[in-house]
Amino acid sequence: MRLLTLILLLLLGGLQYDFWLGKNGLSDYRELSDANDRQQQDNLVLKDRNNLIYREIDDLTSGLEAIEELSRNDLGYIKQGETFYRIIPKEQDQVTEPDGAPYDD
Repeated sequence: MRLLTLILLLLLGGLQYDFWLGKNGLSDYRELSDANDRQQQDNLVLKDRNNLIYREIDDLTSGLEAIEELSRNDLGYIKQGETFYRIIPKEQDQVTEPDGAPYDD
């Protein structure tokens, strides 16, 4: 009877070891669960980015306003009869060090 109890306890200990620390055990499950959660968050970010791109594509194919806006920003497009003003900021006087001054690192 003692031998049977000892065998059953060893079997239970082996199964517990496999459950907690073995391959495909609880620790692997937790790691995979965390990786799954991170991947789902990444997928949501990518879905939002894709939806934004799809909306921009739809706007470009159906409306001329987006094309006009892009051509104004990227190519400097100006309509006939419009007046264009370009404002250039003043350059501030830059203080220069004499040639013999050491560098501060």
